[in-house]
Amino acid sequence: MFIVKYRNIFFALTGVILLVAMLSAAVFGLPLGADFTGGVLAEVRYEGARADARAVEQALAERGVTGFSLREAGDNGYILRAGNLAPEMRTTLPDMFSLNGVHNATIVKLTEVGPTVGVELRNKAGVALALVLVAILFFIAFAFRKVSQPVSSWVYGFIALITLCFDVLVPVGFFAFLGSITGAQVDVLFVTAVLTVLGYSVHDTIVVFDRTRENLRLNKEDNRKEDFSDTAGRALNQTLVRSVNTSLTTATVLLALFFFGPESTQDFALTLLVGIIAGTYSSICLATPLLVAWERYRAK
Repeated sequence: MFIVKYRNIFFALTGVILLVAMLSAAVFGLPLGADFTGGVLAEVRYEGARADARAVEQALAERGVTGFSLREAGDNGYILRAGNLAPEMRTTLPDMFSLNGVHNATIVKLTEVGPTVGVELRNKAGVALALVLVAILFFIAFAFRKVSQPVSSWVYGFIALITLCFDVLVPVGFFAFLGSITGAQVDVLFVTAVLTVLGYSVHDTIVVFDRTRENLRLNKEDNRKEDFSDTAGRALNQTLVRSVNTSLTTATVLLALFFFGPESTQDFALTLLVGIIAGTYSSICLATPLLVAWERYRAK
C-alpha cells in the first residue's frame, strides 16, 4: 500500500498541517461568542433595502458597542453578536441600525446570555470532550482485546485518540482564521460540530482497524506468515473506497447546506466540512501508518 510504504511523507505532511492549525489558533485566537462569554444576540430586519454594513458598524462603534460582529441575514437584515450591553444601549439599538432615521430598522429578536450561563456552557463543553475521548479509548481497547499481537489493543485506542486530536485541532485552527476575517464566533453549534466530527472520524478509523483485526485473525487461522505492514496495508486497501465514498457523500450534503441553507447554520456546516475532510485524511493517511510505525518500533 502506497500510504503505508511512504508513511514518513504523510507524517511530515501531518506535521505541517498541525503546525499551521496551531499557529492559526495561537495568532488569531478563538473568538468566543455570547454563548460562552455572555452578551446579546440581536436579529434586525429592515423595511426595504438594508443599511450599508460599514455605516452600521461605524454607528455601533460610535455608540460604544465594542467587540461585536455583524453579519448579513437574509435579503434585508443583520445579525449582531456583542458583549453585555447596558439597558439604555439596548433600547437604542433600533436607532443605531436605522442610522438615526435614515432607514427603518426593527429588532425582531434579542437574546441575552448571562456570564454565569456562559461559564457553565464552557465547562460542560470541556467535560464533554474529555469524556468522549476517554470513552473511545476504553471502547476500542475492549473491542480489540482479543487482538494483542503484534500490537496491543491499548495501542489501537491511543492511536485513535491521536488522530482525534488532529481532527479537533484542524477545525479549531481553521475557525480561528475564519473568525479573524469574517467575524465568526465560537458558539454551542461549533462544539456540536466538533463532537460530530469526533464521532464520524473514530467510526472511520475503527472500520480500518477492524479490517486489520479480521485479516490478523484469518492469517492466524490459515497459519499464514505475513508482515504486519502488509496486513495493515491490505486492510487499508479494502476500506479505502468505502471511506472516500462516504466522505464525498457527506461533503456534498454539507456543501449544499452551506450554499443553500440558512445563514445561521453556515458556520456549522463549514466547520463540519473541514472536520470531516480532516477526519477522512487522518483515518486513511495517519491512523494505519502510525500503527505500522509503532509495530516496527516495538519489534526493534
